[in-house]
Amino acid sequence: MSKSLQATPSADSPDVGTPVSVKIRQRLEAARKRYHSNDNIAEFLQPGDLEALLDEVETKMQGVLDALVIDTDNDHNTSSTARRVAKMYLNEVFRGRYVHAPTVTEFPNAEHLNELMIVGPITVRSACSHHFCPVMGKIWIGVLPNEHTNVIGLSKYARLAEWVMGRPQIQEEAVVQLADLIQVKTQPDGLAIVMQATHFCMAWRGVKDMDSRMINSVMRGSFLKDPNLRREFLSLIPQKD
Repeated sequence: MSKSLQATPSADSPDVGTPVSVKIRQRLEAARKRYHSNDNIAEFLQPGDLEALLDEVETKMQGVLDALVIDTDNDHNTSSTARRVAKMYLNEVFRGRYVHAPTVTEFPNAEHLNELMIVGPITVRSACSHHFCPVMGKIWIGVLPNEHTNVIGLSKYARLAEWVMGRPQIQEEAVVQLADLIQVKTQPDGLAIVMQATHFCMAWRGVKDMDSRMINSVMRGSFLKDPNLRREFLSLIPQKD
């Protein structure tokens, strides 16, 4: 058979020689979907994909350890490191890329609440997408509801934050992603988020500054238009460390 007539395996071909990461990437590209480090790709995973990805990442992580000239065959401390790192990335610190958003039950604002509500500090953990170093911080969320706003449980704000931060992130983009998500789910008159975090890419490497913090905010709706509301929100946030 000529080369031009040979069948090309599809993204979901049973060809066991095609890595699962390639199949997932093909699905994403066929749908013209972005798959940056801080994107969620759960929609494009099929049953068994995460287990196969775990094996693939383990194999490639072992290659990294070999390239670092670490004798994992005889070093009891690193003999299972490749597997541990693969599990950490897929099942823990980057889990927000591979699972769907947490279920959030929304209730109507039956009592027509319209006063400022603040949730926080919510402890968040992520990793910077430049060096995969930890980002550890806290988030405060301010909501100004209206009679049409959906009400969600306080713990759900923390779950949504955990899902967004569970990916390689840049702090500025992470806060915007979280704001977009809460805005869609609750439809408040105003939404404000402040995040303060320590970046280990500064503390552990580079300038090795242990005391630096990054603080950034997103203001939407009434918080953007009303300086008095914005000042009230910021004044009610406990003194940041």
